[in-house]
Amino acid sequence: MNAIHPTAVVGTSVTFGSGNVVGPYAVIGGNAVIGDNNWFGAGVVVGAPPEVRSFDHPVDWVSGSDPSSPGVAIGDDNRFREAVQIHSGWKNPTRVGSNAFIMNQVYIAHDCALGDTVTIASSATLGGHVAVGDGATIGLGAAVHQFRVIGALAMVGMSSVITKDVPAFAMAFGNPCRVEGVNEVGMQRNGFTADEISWVRDWVAGSAGAA
Repeated sequence: MNAIHPTAVVGTSVTFGSGNVVGPYAVIGGNAVIGDNNWFGAGVVVGAPPEVRSFDHPVDWVSGSDPSSPGVAIGDDNRFREAVQIHSGWKNPTRVGSNAFIMNQVYIAHDCALGDTVTIASSATLGGHVAVGDGATIGLGAAVHQFRVIGALAMVGMSSVITKDVPAFAMAFGNPCRVEGVNEVGMQRNGFTADEISWVRDWVAGSAGAA
């Protein structure tokens, strides 16, 4: 039902649905709950302890022997490319929805919550407790400060440094990241009419500023 490479390490507390592919040298442990038809590339690490100084790092985190650990919850039909890291939750589970495309070397810290159909380009980093709305895109090498929110269908440009929330539907980029318009292409692909896009453009313009 699942294709797990012989060099991969999967903990005894990990729960899989069906149709998942786990590539060579991947490590999936902790209290991870994984849905159906996900693809994990070489060297992916899921479920390692949260990077919190006060957290009591267990000897064997892969086994998921700590029932109090919030763990990781992953939906269906996601693609996690090489060397992606998703850390276990600290206060709440770290969550990834469904149909996400997470490119190589992306870091998703503890307690993050990603919606559905999210795209994160290579080497982007998400600090702890970041929330990413449905359909949002985060560009190559972007860095998102902890506790920030990236709204639904927002587009964050490459190498951006996000220290404030990014509104839904916004196009934002730079260091510091600033709202520079609306994600018209993304909205068109999701069935928004010209009038709706115009209304959102005016709304986002009122929210423009450092993000």
